[in-house]
Amino acid sequence: MVGDEARGEMNTFQRNESKESLFTFISTGDDPPKGDFHVQKKSPKLCGSNYPLSIAFIVVNEFCERFSYYGMRAVLTLYFISFFHWDENLSTAVYHAFSALCYFTPVIGAIMADSWLGKYKTIIYLSIVYVVGHLIKSVGAIPSLGNQAVHVVLSMVGLFLIALGTGGIKPCVSAFGGDQFEEEHTSERSKFFSVFYLSINAGSLISTFVTPVLRGDVKCFGEDCYALAFGVPAALMVLALVVFIAGSGLYRKTPPQGNVLLEVCKCIGFAIKNRLKNRSRQIPKRDHWLDWASEQYSKQLIAEVKMVTRVLFLFLPLPMFWALFDQQGSRWTLQATKMNADFGIYVLQPDQMQFLNPLLILVFIPIFDLGLYPLISMCKFNFTPIRKMATGMILAGMAFGLAAIVEVKINETDMPQLVPKESLIQVLNLAKNPVQVTIQDQNLFQQPVEAFQNPDEYSHLILNGEQQSLRFILQHQGSSLAFNYTVKEKSVYSLIVFEAEGSLSSRLITDLEAKPENGLAAVRFINGLSQDVNLTIDSKQFTPVQRNYGVSGYSLVERDTYDNGKCITETGEFTLDLGLLDFGASYTVVITNVSGGAVQTWKSEDIKANNVHMAWQLPQYLLISAGEVMFSITGLAFSYSQWAEFVLFTVLLFAVCIIFSIMGYFYVSVDPEDLEEKEEKRETPSRGNMISLVTQKTKL
Repeated sequence: MVGDEARGEMNTFQRNESKESLFTFISTGDDPPKGDFHVQKKSPKLCGSNYPLSIAFIVVNEFCERFSYYGMRAVLTLYFISFFHWDENLSTAVYHAFSALCYFTPVIGAIMADSWLGKYKTIIYLSIVYVVGHLIKSVGAIPSLGNQAVHVVLSMVGLFLIALGTGGIKPCVSAFGGDQFEEEHTSERSKFFSVFYLSINAGSLISTFVTPVLRGDVKCFGEDCYALAFGVPAALMVLALVVFIAGSGLYRKTPPQGNVLLEVCKCIGFAIKNRLKNRSRQIPKRDHWLDWASEQYSKQLIAEVKMVTRVLFLFLPLPMFWALFDQQGSRWTLQATKMNADFGIYVLQPDQMQFLNPLLILVFIPIFDLGLYPLISMCKFNFTPIRKMATGMILAGMAFGLAAIVEVKINETDMPQLVPKESLIQVLNLAKNPVQVTIQDQNLFQQPVEAFQNPDEYSHLILNGEQQSLRFILQHQGSSLAFNYTVKEKSVYSLIVFEAEGSLSSRLITDLEAKPENGLAAVRFINGLSQDVNLTIDSKQFTPVQRNYGVSGYSLVERDTYDNGKCITETGEFTLDLGLLDFGASYTVVITNVSGGAVQTWKSEDIKANNVHMAWQLPQYLLISAGEVMFSITGLAFSYSQWAEFVLFTVLLFAVCIIFSIMGYFYVSVDPEDLEEKEEKRETPSRGNMISLVTQKTKL
């Protein structure tokens, strides 16, 4: 989850180091920009060590910023579903569009820092944008503020500013931390990156565990408190900005030196343009198409661009890995909402499972570096970076295979898929004796339905059109009664049979067509008393339920044991004990009698509770985290999955792994010093745009 940020930022710093030497070859001779850039300033040291005091402010800033980002993102998918009432596909698409934008905006931040403002001012300005985005996002989550259109607009504006802020500062912060060290303190700088990486994982670990609690366990405005879940990360980002500014007087601030990305693009563009201009067969060919840029650009720059293009070609399959990896915050979270989250001593929120990734990363890194990799080396196996990355892909593919298996088991408790000209029906016999139910043109209910028998499952009604009037015949104690009901296609019904005024009667009522979302439980009441009742459970008040088998609407409640409800009748107030209302289940509670100061009830579980435990997601998190540790040396970013989607992505990831392995087999590593030495041996005299040289074959 978080390793890519740290490694992406570290790689930025490493590129920045090589960029300084690179630009000595392409400098245009301009004077350094004027401003508050104290390159040679020496910061006070930490406790007499070689560590500058300024890095403490940078590490704390990074911890707070990562807390704010991952804390906000942890609850984002459920926010779209629960607050905006978007479907899973739209919610997932917007979530990944936001993630993709966060990994695109570093280009903007890098250009601003290298070509214009420098790292320090870029971090300050974009952090302010970041804070504003968080505040707008938090305000947009207040239910009483406008209608849904207002909430959507505020949220999308907030997310755009957050993406600009978090992505914009991403390539600057760790590089700025590296700038604080003198050149001779390379070992301290290396250890700083380890601490910096730890702060990223710590911020992610804590936030992905805490913010789902703020969302689900704290109630505001009568529902999940998304305003608080977004507000706390916003406060952490404000703190990050304050801490960073507080260390301003201690920082070494390097001037912008021009953007290497722009130089690379110009070099490539000039090479293409020059090659097209010199298409004559009389002009000698060159070993590489980038050699056509040698009239304007240095040999070292051209050599390094060649290396970049080769590596980019090798990395073409890699975005698929990160695209699927990011499913932890979307499809895997949605999968967790359909599972049993009771761990005995603690009930996890579905979006809290994401905390496993940063936790496992912190555990796996020392295990792999100090145990696994040395053990593999002892076995005389050359476990190259490319092989590690391919292994990481295989582990990630296995993770999605396990996710698909888990999804299959989850679907076993789902309601049957409704199709045209078909409906579902069950019978709830609330009479004192068995009842034989016969439905016109249907071959159902071969055996009598016992009194207060909990149905095992719904039965299928086959209709002759979009709706059909059916005749229901009830046989009870030697008598037979008939009732006509109109049944619509793609609907779910319960036929309740009861005794009223000494005779048998019935009623056809509509049931839920699907499981309650987000692990909630649904409950409704049937009043079998001869007086109206008012019901209250967990501060939720139901509309009065009419006497003689009146039926209430459904109410969604959190999974819990409800033993202190209230039932108010004309004769007094009574205790209502419903027992456990479990994850994802739908219940019909029949009030049958009042005695001993309590209400007597019978509870039917119409839709089965989630019976696949959330712990079954642990293996897929183990594999995806191990895959990240092996794959993360690239420092790439990621983003994208469901049941059939899980299988699709498993196949895709294995296919990408095979392609990557084949490409890696033919990839030959090149030492930059060797390449530079070979370039120096080449002769490249030029006459305007005409090139006269003796071509030499160079093995790479």
